[in-house]
Amino acid sequence: MRTLTYFVACSLDGFIGDPKGDASSMFQFLDEEYVGYLAAEYPETLNTEGRRMFGIADAPNKHFDTVIQGRGSYRLGLDAGLASPYGHLREIVASRTLKTSPHPNVEIVSDDLVTRVRALKAEEGPLGIWLCGGATVAGELIDEVDELVIKSYPQVYGSGMPMFGGAAFAVTDFALRDARTFGNGVVIRWYGRNR
Repeated sequence: MRTLTYFVACSLDGFIGDPKGDASSMFQFLDEEYVGYLAAEYPETLNTEGRRMFGIADAPNKHFDTVIQGRGSYRLGLDAGLASPYGHLREIVASRTLKTSPHPNVEIVSDDLVTRVRALKAEEGPLGIWLCGGATVAGELIDEVDELVIKSYPQVYGSGMPMFGGAAFAVTDFALRDARTFGNGVVIRWYGRNR
C-alpha cells in the first residue's frame, strides 16, 4: 500500500497562503541551504524549470512518483507557461471547472477524488503520492493523508488559506517522527498518522 503525503509549506499559524492563496511572502526563505536541501532530498518536489535551474533535471525521484494538486495550484504552472509543471511525475489535477487536460501527462479528476486516490494508494510500487495542495483538495482528502511533511516558515498570517480547507471538525492524531531546522528559521516536521 502506497502512502499519501501532504508535503506543504505554511505559516507558523497554519496557513498555506493569504486569503486569496498567495504564498509569495514565503519566497524570501528560499536561501542556498534550504533550497539545496530540498533539491538533494526531495528533488521531485521542484518543478521542471526548477530542476533544470539547479542542474538536477535527470535526478531520480526519491519519495514520490505521483503528484495531486487542485486547479488553483495547477494554475500557477499554467500561468508560467508550464502545462506539465511536474513532468517527471504522474500529474493529477482535481478540478470541477477544468474539463480537458492541456497536456497528455496531466490527468483531470472532476469527481470522486477520494476513490481515485484510494486506487493510486492500492498500486504496487516503492514511491508514494505527493499531495501538493491546495487547501480544498487537502480538506477533501484529509482522511486519506498518511503522512504530513510540514515546512513551517517563520511568519504569522493571522488569516488566510488553511492547510485543510472545508474539512469538518474532527480530531486526527499524528505522531512526530522527525524535525529539522534551518538557519533561515524554517522548520520541517515529519508526522505519521496514528492508526
